[in-house]
Amino acid sequence: MSRIGKKPIPVPKGVQVTLKDGLVEVKGPKGQLSQVLPPGVTMVLEDGQIVTSISEAREMRKFHGLGRTLVANAVQGVSEGFKRELDIVGVGYRAEVKGRDVHFALGYSHPVVFPLPQGIDVAIEKLTHLTVTGIDKQMVGQVAANMRSLRKPDPYKQKGVRYTGEVLKKKAGKAGAK
Repeated sequence: MSRIGKKPIPVPKGVQVTLKDGLVEVKGPKGQLSQVLPPGVTMVLEDGQIVTSISEAREMRKFHGLGRTLVANAVQGVSEGFKRELDIVGVGYRAEVKGRDVHFALGYSHPVVFPLPQGIDVAIEKLTHLTVTGIDKQMVGQVAANMRSLRKPDPYKQKGVRYTGEVLKKKAGKAGAK
């Protein structure tokens, strides 16, 4: 049995959980999410906690921890939300929000326009620090990864879009003629 799968999921105040056949719907102050459970995983609401159980089939055990984590992320998302922070490093590199689009100046000959999906918000501080927020952990991470891929951090000049706190290993470059 999975150690993670055995842990019950506490349901905070103000969060409503509805369990149906293979589907968990979670409503909270920040929004509503529904999560499809992996095969063989069932959940029960007991004493303000969600408890997971799995079928006896050996090949279904691998989904125990996954199912619990997906539902725990949904509960945390509708109650607290998730965020990812990005830094833009480089002379003249910046970003600004215009409506539901983020306009990046990343050293290309044209501005890069990044449309935001529904449910994701971006806050920009100092033109070079972005905060991506939302209730769906997977979508927040994917949007942050897509923004980072617009101009990946360069190991030689250290320029580009990177996660806050990401450590880059600086490369020396050409040695030159001696």
